[in-house]
Amino acid sequence: MSQPQPLEAVFKLERSLGASWPSIRAAHDATVMLHERLGQALDQFTSEDTSVVIFGSAARFEVTSQSDTDWLYLVDGQADPRHRDSAIGVTREIEKIGNEPGPEGTFGTLASSHDLVQFIGGRDDTNANLTRRILLLLESRPIGRREAYDRVVRAVLDRYLSGDHGWISGHAPYGIPRFLQNDIARYWRTVAVDFAYKQWTRNNEGWALRSAKLRMSRKLTYAAGLLYCFHLATAERNAPLPSRESLHKHQGIDALSDLTHRTPLDILAQAFLSSESLHEYAKRAFDAYDRFLGLLNLEEDRTHLKTLRPEDADGDRRYQLVRNIGEEFQAGLTHLFLENTATQYPALIKAYGVF
Repeated sequence: MSQPQPLEAVFKLERSLGASWPSIRAAHDATVMLHERLGQALDQFTSEDTSVVIFGSAARFEVTSQSDTDWLYLVDGQADPRHRDSAIGVTREIEKIGNEPGPEGTFGTLASSHDLVQFIGGRDDTNANLTRRILLLLESRPIGRREAYDRVVRAVLDRYLSGDHGWISGHAPYGIPRFLQNDIARYWRTVAVDFAYKQWTRNNEGWALRSAKLRMSRKLTYAAGLLYCFHLATAERNAPLPSRESLHKHQGIDALSDLTHRTPLDILAQAFLSSESLHEYAKRAFDAYDRFLGLLNLEEDRTHLKTLRPEDADGDRRYQLVRNIGEEFQAGLTHLFLENTATQYPALIKAYGVF
């Protein structure tokens, strides 16, 4: 099956609305160029058992002038001391091309498929492991050979669906995989709590820029994660499943694996395209996101938000702009998920969004 073009649904929505999103288009073009450079530099480090996987803005096709390049050297095979050498080589090449990952250590290192698949919940499922696993499904792209990447994505999905007795046996309302949906919700809550943690431990340094990302790109990923799960929704609350559970599981893995190739913006755009009654709020949401990417691409605005003190925020023009952009984006999401009954999304949120 041919993979969709990045932001294909976004540009279709843009045409349908008669809108113009120049910052989204510029970010897309910048990402394409970055991928070409990464592909030329990193393909030598990939194999049947290893993939270089990028995350964040580089995977969402939202690259701006100061974007980090978050990545993992993903190993799905026997342990080999040479893997560490390859990861070091990836580090050196990415340092030449783009900004390094953040200081938390979640990215920019070697990762094993075993941890991602086996440690879901429990004390061994660290914040880093949770983040890597959820973003592997919702905002990741392989650079170079992708066999290992594709196997790990399917193995993670198999673990979620096989471990969800209600879903696999056909008792889940609307056919939504609650195990997966709950882990995506756990990731979102972890990101929100970590925002306060970083504000405390970093003495408020960079808090306003992180606040902008939490209101926009982080929230986008969570919204796309809900839609990712809702993609398996049946038309009725108690619709019957195929007679063979194994067939049902493999169909679910295929559907979600295909959706992993879509960006969060594309998944959201496709949801807004499902009914013309959503178009007004679609425009509000995507206009806001375009303004957000435009703001990130301006070095002066980005630097200002990095250095802004919390006590100065209420009177700061740029931070008020961030708040307004976030409120517009939220209004679009609220209408899609809670208010407009032309789609199934409000019913699904009622069934899964809180309890």
